[in-house]
Amino acid sequence: MSVLMKAVKCYSPVNQMHKVIGTLFKARILKNLPGINEQKFKISHTSSQLSSEKGNSYTYVIVGAGSAGCVLANRLTEDPLSTVLLLEAGPKDTLLGSKRLMWKIHMPAALTYNLCDEKYNWYYHTTPQKHMDNRIMYWPRGRVWGGSSSLNAMVYIRGHAEDYNRWSREGAIGWDYEHCLPYFKKAQTHELGPDQYRGGNGPLYVSRGKTNHPLHHAFLEATQQAGYPFTDDMNGYQQEGFGWMDMTVHQGQRWSTASAYLHPAISRPNLSVAEKTLVTKILFQGTKSIGVEYVKNGQRKKAFASKEVILSGGAINSPQLLMLSGIGNADDLKKLGIPVVCHLPGVGQNLQDHLEVYIQQKCTKPITLYNAQKPVNMVRIGLEWLWKFTGEGATAHLESGGFIRSEPGVPHPDIQFHFLPSQVIDHGRVASTMEAYQVHVGPMRSTSVGWLKLKSTDPNEHPIIEPNYMSTERDIWEFRQCVKLTREIFAQKAFEKFRGPEIQPGNHVQSDKEIDAFIRQKADSAYHPSCTCKMGQLSDSTAVVDPQTKVIGVENLRVVDASIMPSVVSGNLNAPTIMIAEKAADIIKGLPSLQEKYVPVYKPKTLETQR
Repeated sequence: MSVLMKAVKCYSPVNQMHKVIGTLFKARILKNLPGINEQKFKISHTSSQLSSEKGNSYTYVIVGAGSAGCVLANRLTEDPLSTVLLLEAGPKDTLLGSKRLMWKIHMPAALTYNLCDEKYNWYYHTTPQKHMDNRIMYWPRGRVWGGSSSLNAMVYIRGHAEDYNRWSREGAIGWDYEHCLPYFKKAQTHELGPDQYRGGNGPLYVSRGKTNHPLHHAFLEATQQAGYPFTDDMNGYQQEGFGWMDMTVHQGQRWSTASAYLHPAISRPNLSVAEKTLVTKILFQGTKSIGVEYVKNGQRKKAFASKEVILSGGAINSPQLLMLSGIGNADDLKKLGIPVVCHLPGVGQNLQDHLEVYIQQKCTKPITLYNAQKPVNMVRIGLEWLWKFTGEGATAHLESGGFIRSEPGVPHPDIQFHFLPSQVIDHGRVASTMEAYQVHVGPMRSTSVGWLKLKSTDPNEHPIIEPNYMSTERDIWEFRQCVKLTREIFAQKAFEKFRGPEIQPGNHVQSDKEIDAFIRQKADSAYHPSCTCKMGQLSDSTAVVDPQTKVIGVENLRVVDASIMPSVVSGNLNAPTIMIAEKAADIIKGLPSLQEKYVPVYKPKTLETQR
C-alpha cells in the first residue's frame, strides 16, 4: 500500500485545521519551547560553510536527504576524519527546531496534508497509461528532510527473504537474505524487543498500533475464518498470513530517517547539511566524479568530493541526475545535446512499482474514522496530539494487514493487504462520504516493467515517467484474484455485525470482464517506484551499479537508494531502502559485510493449495 496513506482528507474544512491549530497553539508552543523534548535550535552547518573557500570540499557529497541519504550521513560521519555534505532539494522537517510546529509531517494521522502540498512533495505524474483507460497516474514523492519517510504511511515491511535471494541470483552478489537481515536488525529498535529477526539497538524505532479498533480485530478474525494463518511477525519467521503491522512510529510521532538518523548527527562538526538546494549536475574530470553543481537561493555553486559523490535521490531523481550529467543511453543524451560521459543504457530502465486497489464496504455501525474526520473532531484530535503526542492523531491507522499467495504453486506471498477502518477516495484528496472500511490490496511482483527518460535538459523539469502498468496478462489475472480473495474475506462471519453493502467495486461488478474494467479505472500506485539504476554484474548490459553500489564505467560515484534494487521486493519499500543504506555504509567504509547464516524462514507445507 501506499507508503503514503490517507487517513485524513485534504478538503477545505480539513485545511482549516492548520489555521485553527496554528492560531491556538503557536504562541503557546513558542512560549514553552524549553519544555519541548526536541533538538531545539541546533543549526545545521549550511550556507556560510558552503560559500566559504574551505567549505566547498568534503570527503563525501550525498545528494538527497531522504530515506537512504539520512542513513548515510549519520553512518559516514561516525568517522570523525570523514567530512560529509548532505544536499536536499526540499526544506527541513522542523520549524525553529520543533516538530510540533511542523505537525503536518510529524503527526502520524495528518499525513495526507503533504499529498496536497508541493512544498514537501515532488508531485510527479506518469504518462497516460494505455492499459488503464489512458489515466495519468499521480506519484507523490518526498522532497524534505527524511524524503518519503517524512510523508509515507509509516508501514514497516521488509519484504520476503526470497526477494533478497532472488537479488543475488539477478547479479547482486552479497545481497542475499543472510547478508541483508543483519542490516535490517542494525537499523531497528523494535518495541517488542530483539530476537532472531528484530533489532533492539538501532536508531529506527518500530512499534505496533495502539488503537485496538474492533474493525482491525474483525478483519484478522475474518482472515482466519477464510483459512489463512495468523502471523505474529510478518517481518520475521513467517511473512505469509495476517497480523498486526509494524510502524515507524515512536511515542506517538512519525519516526522518519530524519528523526532516526539525521537529527542525532546534526551537531557533528564533520556533517554539513543544506536544504532547499537543487543539485543540477555531477562534475567530472574525464570519467572521474569530483563533485556536484547545485543551485541555492538562485545562485549556482559547486561542491567537491575528495572520495565520492553518492546519489540518494530515489528511483526518479537519481537516474534523472545521472542522465543530466551525461550517464545513460548515449543516443538519448545526444538528442538532447548532453555530452556523453558514459554510455550506460540501463539508466532509467527497469522501472517497477506496486499498484493497489481499494475494496470498500459500508459499515453499519458508527465506529469508523468517518466522525474523526469532521472538522471539530479533527481540531480535538490535533490538540491532544500537540499536547501529549497521544490519541487518534498518534497513528496512521494502518495497523493490520497481511500477505497471501495468489494461487497454488506460488512459492511465497505475492499479494499484500492493508486494512483501514475508513474510506479513502482519490489518494485522500476527496472527502470520505460515509461510515466504511476498506482493504488496500495489490500484487507484489508484477511482470509489467517501465522506464523513465529526460524530457529536457532543465533539471527543474520532471522526467517522462512510463510505468507501463497492466501490460501483461499475468498482471490482469493477479488483480482479479485480489478482488475475489478480498471479497471472500469480507464475506466471513466476523464482519456480519459491521457489513453493509459493498461500495467498491459494487455488487454490479462480478464477471472477469467487469472486474478488469474496475481495475483499469480505479487501481492506483502504491508509491513504490524502484529499480531504475539496477544493481548487477558488469556483464549485464542493463545494470547501472555493481554490487558495491558503484556506478559502472565511471569512478568515485555511487547510487544508494531504492533505484538500485534489481527487482521490486514483496512489500513496502521504506524498510528495505534503509537496509540498503545501512549495508552500503559498511561497503563505503571498507568494512566486511555482516552475515547471519541459517536463519529459518517459513515455507508452506504444500504448494498444491493456495492457502
